[in-house]
Amino acid sequence: MNVRKKFSLKNRLYLLLLICVIPLTVMITYLLFMINNVSSKYDHIVEKITKANAYNIGFKEDIDYVMYIIVVNSERAEELVDTQKPQKMIKEAREVFGKLAEDADSAYAKQRLSRILKSLDTLEKRVQEIEEDALVSGSYETNMESLDLNIRVLTELIQEQIQYYIYYESMNMEDLRGGIRNDVEQAIAITSGILLVILVGAFAVSRKIVTGITEPIGELCDAAVAAGGGDFRIRAVKTGPEEIEVLNKSFNQMVEKIGNLVEDIHTEELNLRAAELRVLQEQINPHFLYNTLDNIIWLAESKKTDEVVMMVSSLSTFFRTSLSKGREFVSVKEETEHIRSYLEIQQFRYRDILDYEIAIPEEYYGYEVIKLTLQPLVENALYHGIKNKRGKGHITVSAERCADVLIFKVKDNGIGMDKQRLAEVCAMLKEDGNTKKENDGFGLFNVNQRIQLHYGTEYGLKVQSTYGEETEVWVRIPVRTESSS
Repeated sequence: MNVRKKFSLKNRLYLLLLICVIPLTVMITYLLFMINNVSSKYDHIVEKITKANAYNIGFKEDIDYVMYIIVVNSERAEELVDTQKPQKMIKEAREVFGKLAEDADSAYAKQRLSRILKSLDTLEKRVQEIEEDALVSGSYETNMESLDLNIRVLTELIQEQIQYYIYYESMNMEDLRGGIRNDVEQAIAITSGILLVILVGAFAVSRKIVTGITEPIGELCDAAVAAGGGDFRIRAVKTGPEEIEVLNKSFNQMVEKIGNLVEDIHTEELNLRAAELRVLQEQINPHFLYNTLDNIIWLAESKKTDEVVMMVSSLSTFFRTSLSKGREFVSVKEETEHIRSYLEIQQFRYRDILDYEIAIPEEYYGYEVIKLTLQPLVENALYHGIKNKRGKGHITVSAERCADVLIFKVKDNGIGMDKQRLAEVCAMLKEDGNTKKENDGFGLFNVNQRIQLHYGTEYGLKVQSTYGEETEVWVRIPVRTESSS
């Protein structure tokens, strides 16, 4: 048993990982070190050549030109050129080549750079002498001769010395290229050896791993096929390495939970049937019907024919949508007509305290909604909000779409709820269907339960209220068209 645990599936995978990772890490580290070393040497040489090359041609031309202007136009020289430019260029060149001399890695390079620095010192003195002589009248010929013999000769000498230095550094680059070729050949040999070790080791360990798990996995697959066929009593045999035993145990637990879940779904379906039955039983509120019929009779006796027609038409629309040929879902348009007919009827009875507004965009009319979703909320707003407040009240029903969610809002400016009552209502909405609830019309809980049974717990009702000011109920359902249902 100890031997098997030592070479368990987990340990074998770790071994396979080490066989691959350690050699690869060594190889990558070596290659990175080699690349960094070559790049550093190459950059160093290129940097030195670049700095020196900046003074290869332009330095001579600029100094010769400025000094010539100073000689031939001594009085107007400052207007034509920057007479301080030669001194600045010499100073900058001295700093650059001085730094190159400090970093030089060979005696030959130091010697070349030392000559350049000495020539720059001499050039600086000759420039200063010509600038001073140019101010002396009658020394033009002397200055021109000095320009040719001192300045131009010196700048040409400096240019030549710079070119020798650049040539030397270029030869160093050629030597570096040869070294790179040798390093690449060595890297190819080392990399090939490491890859061979990785392939052989990985193949051996992989083969052992596959052999050790193929048969137990085959038995597990047979059990999975049986479970997929609906046999949730099947159990996997606990054989094989310890990891396979863990997998078998987890599979058995999963099958057991799926079986329990199937039973739970069956129970939920029964609860849904019961809730739907309760909806059908409560669709017709006897008191609402009696009061409406009494109002119609009173209007008829008063010979108010138009109002009788309006009331009967609204009542007809109300019950047509309530029954809707037994359909479980209706369109948003039908649900809107249903609450409009309900509010028209109630406004006749409560005309002194009730105003309403239905602001549901027509583009939402084609979406589907569970039948009798909004009417219970409107009824709740009227009887528990508007009627309990003095003065005229207002109910607003609106809708908006947010991505794939359709949100209805039923808002009233009635008495509202205090914090304690609001907390009780919110807690009631979170409870399951096995708890008995108060039956206020359809009740918020009934609507919320129906929505969550059909769409899932991420949808449902949300209640906000401020005592003495307003109450607003949000209804969140997924966007679905009638054709997609």
